[in-house]
Amino acid sequence: MIPERFLEPLEFAANELKGLLRAENEEDARLVQKGLMLFRQGLVYQLRFEDDKVLATVQDVTPAKVELNLEFIHLSECSCPAEGFCRHQTAVFLQLLSKARSVSMWIEEWRKPIKEKQTAKNWGLQRAKDLLKSSGQLKTGYDGWVAGFEESFTELLEKQGEPRPYVLPELFHVYLRRMKAGAPVEQEWKLLYLLIGYVFSFKKLMALSKKYGHGEELIDRYYRHLYQSLMEDSVEIMNKLSVHSLPFAFDQYIEKLKDDSAGLITGSFGLDYERAHLYRLLWTHFFKKKEWREAEIQKLESFIKEESPILPSVAGYVHLHILERNDEQALSVLNVPNHLMTPYMLYWIDYFSANKDWNRMGPYAEAFIHKLRDYLKQSDDYYACMDFTRMAIKAISPYCLECSKMDLYEKALMETLPYSYSDYEYLLFEKGEFIKWADLQAFIGFDIESLGKDRIREISKMEPSILLPLYHQAITAHINMKNRDHYREAVRKMKKLRTLYNKLKRQEDWQLFLELLLEKTKRLRAFQEECKRGKLIDA
Repeated sequence: MIPERFLEPLEFAANELKGLLRAENEEDARLVQKGLMLFRQGLVYQLRFEDDKVLATVQDVTPAKVELNLEFIHLSECSCPAEGFCRHQTAVFLQLLSKARSVSMWIEEWRKPIKEKQTAKNWGLQRAKDLLKSSGQLKTGYDGWVAGFEESFTELLEKQGEPRPYVLPELFHVYLRRMKAGAPVEQEWKLLYLLIGYVFSFKKLMALSKKYGHGEELIDRYYRHLYQSLMEDSVEIMNKLSVHSLPFAFDQYIEKLKDDSAGLITGSFGLDYERAHLYRLLWTHFFKKKEWREAEIQKLESFIKEESPILPSVAGYVHLHILERNDEQALSVLNVPNHLMTPYMLYWIDYFSANKDWNRMGPYAEAFIHKLRDYLKQSDDYYACMDFTRMAIKAISPYCLECSKMDLYEKALMETLPYSYSDYEYLLFEKGEFIKWADLQAFIGFDIESLGKDRIREISKMEPSILLPLYHQAITAHINMKNRDHYREAVRKMKKLRTLYNKLKRQEDWQLFLELLLEKTKRLRAFQEECKRGKLIDA
């Protein structure tokens, strides 16, 4: 029997696992199948409850010790070498579940999304065929195209009521196939048709997400990739169209697209960067008339003046001012202390670089660098910070090189520490700024042994005194670990430190350091023994 206190956490874990292990993922499907086999073959034994955890052993090729955490199922542990949730943890979970309810029913519920996806796809394909048959002659003109998109979207994604989030990708791909089937034959018109279709679809998907209350977490799990694909496909189309002069016949289509794209950045919705990026690209490449931009700025001003304006609206407002070369107005917004605008600024830095507009870029580059530290502080994701730092340094490099602003480049490296360590370390060493280089090592806290023998060798020749604080820091760190291996390592570094002091003809300083250190560590008998063994002091 399961203790009553475990019943509710078990139900919670059962639901969590449906999201953690995805039936449509082949690897997850195989994992659950293997766990099911281990469970059904009776290879789970010694099931017991300790505190708030469930412990068991699974007899596989070698026995695996499993510890299930029902409150946080993804934090469960297994003695096997597999990463993440493994077949042994699955087997123990199923064994435990079997004591409370039907395992077969849970498996059926877990597989339900993939069945519903296939059913939805088959239904969608049939409806798409029906739409093609019933549509007769393809609709023409902007309004005809949009009416066709609207009809297909409603029919395929909402005809059966609220679509399940996990079936949305299947239905949406059917919708896109139907949309593309209605494209004009002529290449340029086909590209314009697809661009209008992608922008329309992006907005319709936003409206659907809002209508059914899909939060960002749910969108991330099931269909964020749809928004990203629409944005990427739109960028590809824009790049193709912008290579040539557009026919005059496109003008009325582009104007209507401008009017219809207005809602991309003004609504309260997630996916801030994606919709702001799509908006900026449209206004950069297609909506070029001065009167359009001025009118759009007027519209956005009311949103900017709100107490907490949403970031896409702010980004759109700044972008239009940049396009109109109203740099004073754009910078007045960007220079307000708000680090959340930092990632949006990458686009403008790249925009100026692409146009080699170095004179205008300067104030924007400085504003960008000024925000970097605060922006990186707000994230706990080390790898995301590393990626952003790489993009930031790459973005400002052309300007700094072209305009001989290496002081600004160095400032950017300082603002993005520790993520820019390798670039900053290389810069300082190449410039021969060894004091700054040593300060950087002390700040980062790397062991001197990890700095590279070639680096240590060259500094020993050029400015050996710079290495003294690094050795002192390393020796202290090893002694503080308070175990025999680290004591030996400390003694080894102390010998190198003694050599440095001798080279600098500062034997008295070495002797004073040694006496103070021995006094400070007189109760660390093992360390004192290692010093004697290393002949730093008399036996």
